[in-house]
Amino acid sequence: MFGAGAVGGFVGGCLLAGGAEVIFVGRAARGAAWRKDGLRLTDLDGRDDFVAPERIVYSDTASSLADCDLVLLTVKSGQTAGAATELSSVLRPGIPVLSLQNGVSNSATLQTFLPSAKILRGMVPFNVMAPGPTHLHRATEGNMAAEHDPLMASAVPLFAAAGLALDLRRDMEEVQWAKLLMNLNNAINALSGLPLRAQLQTRGFRLCLALAQREALSLLAAEGRLRPARLTPLPPGWLPSVLSLPDALFRAIAGRMLKIDATARSSMADDLAAGRFPEVDWINGAVVALATKLGRRAPVNERLCTLVKDAAASRSKTWEADALLAELRQTRTLKIEG
Repeated sequence: MFGAGAVGGFVGGCLLAGGAEVIFVGRAARGAAWRKDGLRLTDLDGRDDFVAPERIVYSDTASSLADCDLVLLTVKSGQTAGAATELSSVLRPGIPVLSLQNGVSNSATLQTFLPSAKILRGMVPFNVMAPGPTHLHRATEGNMAAEHDPLMASAVPLFAAAGLALDLRRDMEEVQWAKLLMNLNNAINALSGLPLRAQLQTRGFRLCLALAQREALSLLAAEGRLRPARLTPLPPGWLPSVLSLPDALFRAIAGRMLKIDATARSSMADDLAAGRFPEVDWINGAVVALATKLGRRAPVNERLCTLVKDAAASRSKTWEADALLAELRQTRTLKIEG
């Protein structure tokens, strides 16, 4: 498990609890805490597992992965090239590397910097929070997905034993774009300063997300190459309209979207709070990149990129829902008129 943060620690910890052999690679301080006190794994459905400290194998360098049969990569998107370069001098040729990262471009980056490996696309739909240094908690729902491949098929039983549903898909690019549509909320959540559930219960913030999603869906339709996969009971194209509903109707129709632990926040909000550079360029920025490819603009997502980077620089600015919505609407209008 290369990138033993919240998601990597939870997925790897569940695999370890389920009987798999797991080596974690991540920050040395985190490894020291886990090796001292073990790792507790919980979720909103009642899971409560404990991995004893003596079972945890943890390193801060990729050299420990030389004999691995499968690498799960969960580093932040901005660290992908560096991780691939580090792995390139360690892994045997043909070893599968499953990218469980946000965004839609990491597999291409991995293939460039790690050409001897078998790069596979993956997707983690759920949010993981860290209530403490040795406690990881899955705060939302969803099945993981991975590219359909014989190498991954052999790993499915390990994920099942770990209590992690893993769907093998032949449409992983469509799956990743569907996940990205949902992840467009990460920037809005980070700017709101609110927990996810409270933010999504606020119609003004939902309208901000609807603007970002409509922009992305319009560009995908203009490109005409793919349609985002259906990962929720609602088709992706319906999401902006449902998000725009009054609160009572939204709760009635999309109650599953609100099955979130009350204190959970997006990973981008966590990054801002910790002073880490946010992944906005690989999420909202992916929409901007698609627009550029098509000779168009993506003003809403462009503005969200700028606002998140401004927030990262100041570490203080949060937005009220009405103010952020007015900002995004004005930006869209000015770009259209320009």
